[in-house]
Amino acid sequence: MSELTRIPAPDGLAPAAQYSHVVLGTGTFVAISGQLALDEDGKLVGEGDPTAQARQVFENLRLALAAAGAAFDDVVKLTYFVTDMEYMPAIRSARAEHIPDDRLPAASAVQVAALVQPEFLMEVEAFAVVGQ
Repeated sequence: MSELTRIPAPDGLAPAAQYSHVVLGTGTFVAISGQLALDEDGKLVGEGDPTAQARQVFENLRLALAAAGAAFDDVVKLTYFVTDMEYMPAIRSARAEHIPDDRLPAASAVQVAALVQPEFLMEVEAFAVVGQ
């Protein structure tokens, strides 16, 4: 696991409520592609249900991070792509199951017109730093 420094409120910036403005670390950079709410068989989990989709997305992120020898503690940046900003509370809830508030990574949230298929409500990608 990499030693990361999180700076939620650098001088001159308003404090971040749901993310850290800056995350510093040394080690190996890991990029995790955007994850969708697909189970291990490639079937959609939670059609029309942002909470179920968010939980599956974070489970998929956990599995992808583990494959790289990483964990959520190593995540330095999350990017959320959502078809409706109303889904952000579901995403934050699923994220909270894996990442405590005092370990929040940097983050961006983008509302998009559509994802690869219309039944997908969100996609989340991650960047992590592991080892030293």
